[in-house]
Amino acid sequence: MAVRDDEARAAEAAAREELARLREEHRDLDHAIEALERVGAGDRLQIQRFKKRKLSLKDRISFLEDQLTPDIIA
Repeated sequence: MAVRDDEARAAEAAAREELARLREEHRDLDHAIEALERVGAGDRLQIQRFKKRKLSLKDRISFLEDQLTPDIIA
């Protein structure tokens, strides 16, 4: 039983680390998109790729947040 608890804690810690990394990457992409749009010389295709990547990150972040949040039955 203790092994399962350790495995669960390790899995949760790994998920939290991934979540932090994804949030940072999402924030970095947001800044990069803003900078490209502000300069006006940004490649539209590159901006679209950044936005698509940002959206996929948001989906993964939401998934991990849901996994880490316990279900509470009211």
